[in-house]
Amino acid sequence: MTTHDEALNHSLTEESKRNGALFREARDRLLELLAEPQRARDEFRWPELGDRFNWARDVFDPSADGNSGTALRIIEDDGSVADYSFDELRRRSNATAHHLRGLGVSEGDVVMLMLANRVELWVSMLAVMKLGAVMLPTAIVLGPHELVDRVTRAEVRWVITDEADAEKFDAVEGDFGLIAVGGAKGAERVALEFTNAPEDDLNRERLRFLPEASAFDESAYLSPVGGADPAIIYFTSGTTSKPKIVVHSHLSYPAGHLSTMAWIGVKPGDTHMVISSPGWGKHAWSAFFAPWHVGATIVVDNVVRFQVSRLLRVLDEQCVNTFCAPPTVWRMLIQECASDRPRGLRELLSAGEPLNPEVIARIREWWGLEIRDGYGQTETTAIIGNLPGDPDQLPGSMGRPLPGVSIVLVDEHTGERIPSDRPRAEGEVCLELRDGRPLNLMVGYAGDPEATADRCRGEVFHTGDVAQREPEGRYTFVGRTDDIFKSSDYKVSPFEVESVLVEHPYVVEAAVIGAPDETRLNITKAYVQLAEGIEPDEHAAFEILKHARAGLPPYMRVRRIEFQDLPKTSSGKIRRVELRDREQQLARRGERIPNEWRESDFPELKRS
Repeated sequence: MTTHDEALNHSLTEESKRNGALFREARDRLLELLAEPQRARDEFRWPELGDRFNWARDVFDPSADGNSGTALRIIEDDGSVADYSFDELRRRSNATAHHLRGLGVSEGDVVMLMLANRVELWVSMLAVMKLGAVMLPTAIVLGPHELVDRVTRAEVRWVITDEADAEKFDAVEGDFGLIAVGGAKGAERVALEFTNAPEDDLNRERLRFLPEASAFDESAYLSPVGGADPAIIYFTSGTTSKPKIVVHSHLSYPAGHLSTMAWIGVKPGDTHMVISSPGWGKHAWSAFFAPWHVGATIVVDNVVRFQVSRLLRVLDEQCVNTFCAPPTVWRMLIQECASDRPRGLRELLSAGEPLNPEVIARIREWWGLEIRDGYGQTETTAIIGNLPGDPDQLPGSMGRPLPGVSIVLVDEHTGERIPSDRPRAEGEVCLELRDGRPLNLMVGYAGDPEATADRCRGEVFHTGDVAQREPEGRYTFVGRTDDIFKSSDYKVSPFEVESVLVEHPYVVEAAVIGAPDETRLNITKAYVQLAEGIEPDEHAAFEILKHARAGLPPYMRVRRIEFQDLPKTSSGKIRRVELRDREQQLARRGERIPNEWRESDFPELKRS
């Protein structure tokens, strides 16, 4: 090692110790403040970390060194269980970082991680961070077109994927190396043939992670990359437009997830479980950063097909303390009448889309616990939420701004801030930027400075979501600015209508949009996915329309209904834009949908 390298490593080592200490100090202070939620909101301040802060090197490794506690437990479909200690993941990720560097992975290279819930995913995430490369978590369900788009637009240099998924890249052109994971432990890497690869392309290799007896160096690789440098990128869900590329730094996501840690309520020694697929932001939120901030055990149930009965058994057997699931899972628990509370549970969370108050009430009745809603975006960490111990939680409310976060409401039409003392104000949820960018906000959209500037216009960050602010400072979700529509000059929130629809036992899920109407501008139409065993017939339509008529004010009343599976993004969010486009095209052609039921088809509704 040269004198220059020695000096650099010494400098990095000392800075790493300082950064780690600053992070731990802020984390411990936040954990202490959370005993009084409002104090946590009032007093917590983000740590002032150095320009080369690298969470994997500065926080994870020091806490993992010699730590035999279980960091990750993966339960396979056949019931077999594999435990991985913090120290084992530290050593394996260091060895992998050295190996990847030997293959040619360099600082700043974008590395696509398309892996399912296997230990190599967590190892690779740590290794890529330590290398100073940029990880691009990617869902394994993506098709060829989406993979081509991501590889091209993100300028991917390397792909790490499962051996079984490697063939998906046969048709993906580009100057990238491919590393496949699979096969027996200890197997050497072998050449992997690709039809689109040049004959002299030596980067396309299969990597099989080596056992602990590996000859690769397991000492930490000291990369100077960190701080404001890119660490992780995500493609947005694309519910209304082509997905954008969100860039997060070594500060905004790793350190920014202190807010997520606070919202989850995870504590040192806890066991945490989340229902989320790899490749999406929520997986990094709750199955990587937030639990490991406090050294909690992450439990992953790696099932092929989701089953409520199995979920309940795992929650109970593993004594899970903190559990987070999307609204769909909570609704399935209700349908299965899952009234027996799994032992060990202390905190229940829901995220992804708003959860209906009726579901929250039922779980409270059965389990004696409150499902705490929270809110954030791919562009942020958790920014609004109900904290553990909040004394006046309101079912259906997203909660209050989380520690370290300043929220303002902005008038959608004028762009002006809505005064905080205005009662029951409604507007777009925005992050305050006047005092500088909050730590947990993205760097920006890759290759799209115009979109980045537009989201930050008016000295606020625009989320595109509308909420109502209660006098007590709580926020209740109303809808996406793109989804809210007008009917007879009244604003209709799809979420409010959907909340009433899913109360009916026939309805599993619903998507509400405004269908063009010559008299009212738009009328409320519901696309409904029916519960198993319910026929999509006249009887079902009548019962659901009657239910909606009784539960909604006249201007929100569902006038049309159609039964079908709902179009969704790969991350499971409903693409209402597809439904709106379909309605507009049919309206222009003057056509009525054959399997659509209308309120006018049922004269008896007017008498009910």
